[in-house]
Amino acid sequence: MSNFDEKMAKYIKLTDDNIVKFNNYSNDNRPQMKLIDAMNYSLKGGKRVRPVLVYAFCESLGGNIDNAIAPACAVEMIHTSAFIHDDLPDLDNDDIRREKEASHKKYGDALAILAGDALSVLPFEIIADAPGLTADQKVLIISVLANSVGRDGMIGGQVIDIESRSRDEIAEEEIMNMYRCKKGQLIAVSCVIGAICADGGNESLRAAAEFGLRLGIAYQIIDDILDANDGKPHDNASVVSLYGVEKARKMANKFTSEALEWIDNIDDDGFLRELTKYLLERTK
Repeated sequence: MSNFDEKMAKYIKLTDDNIVKFNNYSNDNRPQMKLIDAMNYSLKGGKRVRPVLVYAFCESLGGNIDNAIAPACAVEMIHTSAFIHDDLPDLDNDDIRREKEASHKKYGDALAILAGDALSVLPFEIIADAPGLTADQKVLIISVLANSVGRDGMIGGQVIDIESRSRDEIAEEEIMNMYRCKKGQLIAVSCVIGAICADGGNESLRAAAEFGLRLGIAYQIIDDILDANDGKPHDNASVVSLYGVEKARKMANKFTSEALEWIDNIDDDGFLRELTKYLLERTK
């Protein structure tokens, strides 16, 4: 097994082993058992890209990976809350997520909405209670994470996405803004949070943010290309619908190259470079 594969396996296992521990049953919350079941159902599976980035930046900057566990799991919960809501009939209306029934198909719309709501607030409690982090680190992590989720982040990006479906034309600039908000912000913040966990300085935080934003845009473009190649109906605005697959692939390559330029002084063992190329070349 290569060093890259070993690290990926380690980071994914750290997430899988800990994420449900933050949402366990107790005598106090037994009446909410069905809600907890629904939350944990959606938390299982997935590529774990965002927590992997938290761990990778923390370790690359010399931080203690144990300090990154709570923030990494918190980021994955935020990501999970978003796709639970996105899958609902009034939004993207998807029935399958992570190769199983979407939350609303298994638990019904009402409980899915509440599970998504719960997973959008639990992360901030987890970060506030995280051991090994200073109060200043916690406040900064909470601030950047909240910003990446709200009107200027994922939720705002989803609104732009929905509104674009009723329009015959949408400019590249608007699509890029949607990509930045809907996908780029949380991926960028995952990198920044890893740097914060390592107590990185301003230059490291900026490099993490610039790298992550470009990686997130490339990631979304590849998602759109894979959907097009699979023949998946796609009425959302995208660079694929605007320019076609070939030019979209060139754009993904460009954003990937730009992302890599920001980690020359951070990626000491090449893991982040390999991860970036892996995400660009993925087929699912």
